[in-house]
Amino acid sequence: MSLLVVGLSHRSAPVSVLERAALSRETQARLVHDALAAEPATEAAVLATCNRIELYADVDKFHAGVAELSTLLARHSGVPLDELTPYLYVHYEDRAVHHLFSVACGLDSMVVGEGQILGQIKDALALGQELHTAGRLLNDLFQQALRVGKRAHSETGIDKAGQSLVTFGLEQLAGPVAVADWAAGKRALVIGAGSMSSLAAATLARAGVAHIAVANRTLERAERLAAILTEPGGPGAGALTAAAVEMAAVPAELALADIVVSCTGATGLVLTAEAIGRALAARADVCAVEPGCGAMALALLDLAMPRDIDAAVHRLEGDGVRLVDIETLAEASADAPMTADVDQVRAIVSDEVAAFGAAQRAAHITPTVVALRTMAADVVAGEMARLNGRLPDLDDKQRAEITQTVRRVVDKLLHAPTVRVKELASTPGGAGYADALRELFDLDPQAVAAVSRADLRQGSPNTARESA
Repeated sequence: MSLLVVGLSHRSAPVSVLERAALSRETQARLVHDALAAEPATEAAVLATCNRIELYADVDKFHAGVAELSTLLARHSGVPLDELTPYLYVHYEDRAVHHLFSVACGLDSMVVGEGQILGQIKDALALGQELHTAGRLLNDLFQQALRVGKRAHSETGIDKAGQSLVTFGLEQLAGPVAVADWAAGKRALVIGAGSMSSLAAATLARAGVAHIAVANRTLERAERLAAILTEPGGPGAGALTAAAVEMAAVPAELALADIVVSCTGATGLVLTAEAIGRALAARADVCAVEPGCGAMALALLDLAMPRDIDAAVHRLEGDGVRLVDIETLAEASADAPMTADVDQVRAIVSDEVAAFGAAQRAAHITPTVVALRTMAADVVAGEMARLNGRLPDLDDKQRAEITQTVRRVVDKLLHAPTVRVKELASTPGGAGYADALRELFDLDPQAVAAVSRADLRQGSPNTARESA
């Protein structure tokens, strides 16, 4: 296994750097294509979230791989390499597996234990499969990471320690008051209709807000989200009203809203400080004729990376507005308490890393074992053909019995060494046993490679849904 990951996250870089390095889906696609075109890499996948950007690759050279992946991250993020390098981390082989499994379990998240990362890992795998840049190693790795993450959430209480960024952000806005008490009866504006915005809308609906306006660049998606919120069995069924609005209507909605959550894929600001200032003025005018609407400060939650809401809005916080963004959440999460369940999850991760490594090492020798058994079958067939020439008078029953006897002898002779070599190959450093087997039995390297290619064609999944 020659797995390499190069990346940066909220643990290694300030939010300002993460914001500059954020990648659109189109840029992610170009990044993995370029990584695959680079000489050291044979597979590539990118995991990009609001607080991490990681490039995974199967490389044949460690130092060349690190240099190439780092250069590609800098090129596609637009952050010069000399500025990006101090914030990059590198993991290789088992340490890279350990890192991704920890990420999948929420141990490396801004909010420890949050489960949204599983969907993001699934998306990363789906992109790699769609672009045909994820081969056997990355398919196995990411699918196993999904299983490990689900195991951690089902077997431990990590969910109690963790929560989504949405919930954590709303708690920061609500302060000492319970979110449900704080949000009850308020008007909310959700900007964006992607997975994070949808989660925010559902969370607000369950918290008891009275109305949610959904603004999105594509109105149809906003309408679909608004309908889901209020449909029977939906998060706001019965007590909530919801409506889709054009992005052009956002300034008017800001004057009416008590809570605003924004998470879009925009590369520029969606709400400037000036826009918020105008909204506060309009809000005062509205409240002059609608008493009570201004009893609560305008609460803004920005979950986008790069940010949707101008950081300069923080300077308006004394004027009836409160902004919580990714940077605020990063600071708050540093003080979040850890629980005993985290230790249990760490133990799960360690066990799963060992099992994954053993399985990968064992799989490495399988083509050699198959090639050996194929060669043995060819030898049996050749000897039986020779026997048929020497003893043409054998009847079919005799010939079948002799053939079966010879095959049993060969199988018994090969059984113990092939079983043992698979066991040995699963141990650290066991890759050399495949080389020894090829050398001892003078196996054709091309025959082994042919088995590997055939196995890859048959074994590689076509969709991430198999891990859903």
